[in-house]
Amino acid sequence: MTHHAIEPGSFRDRKSRVFYHDGAVLRGLGKDALEAWEMLSSAKFFSRYMAEGYVIPTRRAEDLSQVDSAITDEWAAVLEHKAVPFISYPYEWCFGMLKDAALLQLELLLAALEEDMILKDSSAFNFQWIGTKPVFIDIPSFEKLNEGEPWAGYRQFCQMFLYPLFLQAYKNIPFQNWLRGNIDGIDPEHFSNLMSLRDFLRPGVFMHVYLQAKLQAKYGSTQADIKGGLRRSGFHNAMIKANATRLQALVRRLNWQRSSSEWSDYAKTHSYTDTDFQRKEAFVREAVRLQRWGLVWDLGCNVGAFSRIAAENADYVVAMDADHLAIEHLYHALKAEGNSSILPLVMNVADPSPNLGWKGTERKALPLRGNPDLLLCLALIHHIVISANIPLGDFVEWLSSLGQSLIIEFITKEDRMVKTLLRNKEDIYRDYEQGYFEQCLSRAYEIKHRERLDSGTRFLYFARKRT
Repeated sequence: MTHHAIEPGSFRDRKSRVFYHDGAVLRGLGKDALEAWEMLSSAKFFSRYMAEGYVIPTRRAEDLSQVDSAITDEWAAVLEHKAVPFISYPYEWCFGMLKDAALLQLELLLAALEEDMILKDSSAFNFQWIGTKPVFIDIPSFEKLNEGEPWAGYRQFCQMFLYPLFLQAYKNIPFQNWLRGNIDGIDPEHFSNLMSLRDFLRPGVFMHVYLQAKLQAKYGSTQADIKGGLRRSGFHNAMIKANATRLQALVRRLNWQRSSSEWSDYAKTHSYTDTDFQRKEAFVREAVRLQRWGLVWDLGCNVGAFSRIAAENADYVVAMDADHLAIEHLYHALKAEGNSSILPLVMNVADPSPNLGWKGTERKALPLRGNPDLLLCLALIHHIVISANIPLGDFVEWLSSLGQSLIIEFITKEDRMVKTLLRNKEDIYRDYEQGYFEQCLSRAYEIKHRERLDSGTRFLYFARKRT
């Protein structure tokens, strides 16, 4: 039986739709979208960016005999896209990732303008990642450029890229919860209300925030023909280029100045002895070498020391941590190396990304995007139980619903790090006990290897799911 699944969220694009067929990623095109594709497929910039890996490899699907005709018959043509290893969303990216995606958006816009095309959309959801390389995936966003019409995606660029970057760079407020809370980004009026008088003197804020909010208030519900008015007033495409070029310069200058956080210096300040840390590395490496892994999740990855070990014998590693700055450091380190096998994400395991959007299907919850073959859960469980107040048994049960194999570390209450967590709290965590932990672990997993570090308070486990 063949499998056909509509891509959640693709129904918002009335001219095209993404669906899956036996692992292939297909996109149906309407008549207008097909005309745009035919123009795009012969454009030099499109071939260049696709060859460089910044645009998802795409071709027109020829043999559709195995695909349900009820799906294909409604479209003028069908494209086939290369699948990405793991889907992520803008509210899971660090500052540097959102900035690099914004710069690629503007670069593609300017390249398209040179060949009489334009990007009609500027959604951050139009990007995915191969390791630390941003990849544009929404091929039907490219359309023929109509002389005299404005860049329709400008406001969306501000809402989904510029304002979140301003928020982090100018106010030191993480943008992830704002993008997770509103799938369309940050509204100009709302963002303007966040800005102080001093902020309006910062580069780009007056033009792209204050004026944008005023224009929205003035023309948001107008019935006037704004596009026609712009054409009659002599609006020229050079103005789009000038605006995009100014935005490029502005975005390049944006930086997040924070230099340290609670866990971003963990690699230097952790409480392991050199011997214990080396034994921990050896334990993880030995388990990783048992087989070739497809997808690995490193939960609570910090700055990625064990993600790198996992990547030695895995196709792809998703490295997740709630500490934004730790992920920022990891991203820039991996980017400098040109690493394509580790995807760093800002993710609070105690509050992972849920289903979002219309009917809760547009953006998928974390576990629905592809379960890992191997989970790393090192120096994390005490934070989950004691800091986040999640029952130990519930957490282990959640882990068992995800992956077939698990490398996990248990740190007892006698350990200095756990004592620090309990210092100003009543110890109500009776379930946080090694014997109970092993009991919970054994319900779903067979413990293959267990090692006690010299500290006497830290234990490593490698376990496989019971069949």
